[in-house]
Amino acid sequence: MRHGQPSVALTGWLRARDLARLAEAYRVAGIVDAPPRVSLDVFQRIGMVLCSDLPRSRQSAHALAVGENPVADALFGEARLPHFNQGCVCLPVGVWLVLLRLLWLAGFSRNGQSYRAAKRRAGLAAQRLIDFAEVHGSVLLVGHGVMNHLIGRELRARGWHCRLRPGKDYWTYGVYEAN
Repeated sequence: MRHGQPSVALTGWLRARDLARLAEAYRVAGIVDAPPRVSLDVFQRIGMVLCSDLPRSRQSAHALAVGENPVADALFGEARLPHFNQGCVCLPVGVWLVLLRLLWLAGFSRNGQSYRAAKRRAGLAAQRLIDFAEVHGSVLLVGHGVMNHLIGRELRARGWHCRLRPGKDYWTYGVYEAN
């Protein structure tokens, strides 16, 4: 499941030199909304809840109020978007996010995590989810959009079936089952 809506608005215009400030604000951001009722009902019977160690993921997991305290782990954290430290180019934040993600896919990783490292971490995260699912029967991961996508790809590569494709919006989730 993707976390709730962050308390930092990803809108407006920014200069390249201001991207580090936005990245840090987003890293420490909490959430400003609550999970939809259907999510609260669906996840009441989950065996274990995991989340990343970032505040928006932890707060989202707690807002679901399922089971015991969620297990927070940096392994499930977002694939940190690279960014520039300097520059006067001023663009809308949405344009920066798309441009930086495309540059990330092409190998740019300054001030972030490389795509290769993120994929490697997604493989470790997928295995951890599989291990917990074997013990607890079912697992809910409250994570982040890009990393959830990479983990899902790893689960499918390991023979898991995606019964419900995750959406891109906040609080959307996918369902993966062992074959």
